Amino acid sequence: MRRLLLLSIFCGSLFAIQAKAQFETGRDSVVQLYGIVMTADSLMGIPAVNIMVKGQNRGTMTNEQGVFSIVVLKGDVVEFSHVSYKPKTIIIPRTLEGNQHSVIQLLIQDTVYLPATIIRQRPTPQQFERDFVKTKVPDDDIEIARQNTDAAKRRALMSSTPGDGGEATSLQMRNAATRASYDGQLPPQNIFSPAAWGEFIKAWKRGDYKKKN
Repeated sequence: MRRLLLLSIFCGSLFAIQAKAQFETGRDSVVQLYGIVMTADSLMGIPAVNIMVKGQNRGTMTNEQGVFSIVVLKGDVVEFSHVSYKPKTIIIPRTLEGNQHSVIQLLIQDTVYLPATIIRQRPTPQQFERDFVKTKVPDDDIEIARQNTDAAKRRALMSSTPGDGGEATSLQMRNAATRASYDGQLPPQNIFSPAAWGEFIKAWKRGDYKKKN
């Protein structure tokens, strides 16, 4: 019983010593970080700069003069960010002596060029009516289909689109059949055919014989 009591007292003392050592170590790792954030070109204090400990939900902001103060731990990564300046990060040294650390942080302005905006006065009813009438409405599917089936467009496509293998074979077979039909005699001449002359006149009016570029 006596030995058990002595063992309990020894274990309690050892636990107290370890807890005190951990407390002292934790208290030694706490650092009061303070300083000022200024512009790199004019050394003016920057207000409303966000100062956050990376990976944690702890942070603060600079006052109107750019001064700040925050409690951090040794080894923490502190990030300075502002909407008009490029972000900057610093690392609190683990070998820092003491529990206070001052810093003068300079931020470089982040210039963003936005596209120019042209402000014009509101149009008059006459101008709106004129522009509305002259506005070209894109063709819908029905109008595109109607244009594709137009007779003039079909003739232009027929004259410019080369024939495929089936059409070439059919034309060759028709020519061979025509030559076989008039084998041994002169083929008929269409120079005196009224129907041929009618087709020629229609083609002439359509412009089928005009020189094409």
